[in-house]
Order: sequence, then C-alpha cells, then structure tokens
Amino acid sequence: MARIFCIANQKGGVGKTTTTVNLAAGLSRIGQRVLVIDLDPQGNATMGSGVDKRALELSVYDVLLESATVAEARQRAEKSGYDVLGANRELAGAEVELVKLERRDKRLKAALSTVASDYDFVLIDCPPSLSLLTLNGLCSAHGVIVPMQCEYFALEGLSDLVNTIKQVHANLNPDLQIIGLLRVMYDPRITLQQQVSEQLKAHFADKVFNTVIPRNVRLAEAPSYGLPGVVFDPASKGAQSFIEFAEEMVLRIKSL
Repeated sequence: MARIFCIANQKGGVGKTTTTVNLAAGLSRIGQRVLVIDLDPQGNATMGSGVDKRALELSVYDVLLESATVAEARQRAEKSGYDVLGANRELAGAEVELVKLERRDKRLKAALSTVASDYDFVLIDCPPSLSLLTLNGLCSAHGVIVPMQCEYFALEGLSDLVNTIKQVHANLNPDLQIIGLLRVMYDPRITLQQQVSEQLKAHFADKVFNTVIPRNVRLAEAPSYGLPGVVFDPASKGAQSFIEFAEEMVLRIKSL
C-alpha cells in the first residue's frame, strides 16, 4: 500500500516543488513506484516532471470534481521515471466549485484509495496557502515533509504550519504527523544558516532529516528543461543529495 506524503510549507519560494519532483525521481531511481500529485494551479510540478500542463486532457481538477478517476487522469513521465497527476490553471476554479460540494475536503483521499496498491509512495505538491486544495492533500496524507530554508522568516512560517497540522490531525485526519523537516538551499558558509540549522535540530531533534540539500545551480536550471535535477544532471551535488534523501525516506518509513 502506498505511503502518502504532502510536501507543504505555508511560506512560498522554499523549494516545495523542487523537493517533490527530485524526491520522486530519487525514489524511482532506487526502485520505488511513485505518483506525484500536483495540487498547485501553477502546475510547476507537472511541467518540472516533463508533462505539458497545456496539453492535459484530464487533470487533478477532474479527479477532485469526480468526473475522472486517478487511473484515467495520471500520465507517465517517462524520462523522470514516475507517474504524474497533473494540474493547470483550471485547478484555481476548483477552489470555488468545491466549497458547495459534499465531502469537499476528503475527495482526494477517496480518489487515491482506488490506486493505493499501484504505488509505494504518493507525493503531493501543495500550494503555499492553506486552501481547500491543501486541505485535501493533508486529509489524504499519512504525513508531511516540510522543506525549509535556514532563515529567520522560515522559522516564523514553521510555527504556523505546525499549528495547521495539529488542527487537521485533531479534527480531520488522525493519521497525519510531521515526518520530518528537510533543510534546502543550504549554504554552510553563511553563519545565520548554521545557527538556524542548529536551532531546528535542538527544537525538533530527530524530526530533522540528516540529509541536507545544498544550494545548487544544476537543480535550479533543471525545471527549464522540464526535468527533475536528479534526471537532468545525476552527478551534481544537488542530485546526489536528493538520492541520499530518498534512501533516508525509505528507511524512515520502515521505522514508523
């Protein structure tokens, strides 16, 4: 059965999509069956996996409105090595349409139950706001992976996210927990980043992943080629770190 994880952070620009597509590519490299779900109307995880969001006949929008199943709407990202349930601008309209529907926060969970045996991991790329889309992701998931930069404002946003996860855990999804915090875009030469990293480890202890993702030009270039960095340049430091992170994830899941 698939383990379902949201990659979430209420702060924008922290590398959620980069983390989602590269973790997916890293997991598929080590033999895991992976589905990426793009819950952001910008469709960056879709494009970054090599799937053209403009050419989608069916998307996560259709799945949420129950006019298509996950099996019908998913696509194979051949070069990246995993399946994608894509998103495009249509998804922005789903927010408004979901409000008046029954089970509006559990629709993704119901849809995923039909394909749970097809995958080892389902990774959900959430938008940076706490919306009905994010709520659908959190209600479906076993846990949350939080990518974060080691900067002061990131710590501020983290407390908001932890409170949100606690509320969803208490009211909607008792399975939900923080799986771990992933330090991304890390530059060990910057003293502040070292200090924030130490604060994170002191406060969250073993919830902080051992793997650290460095600031890396090749990871930043990869989306313009429609590929995860792990596929675009497997030898780069960033790609190697994500493969290491994929291995750490597999081990962490076994211990849950």
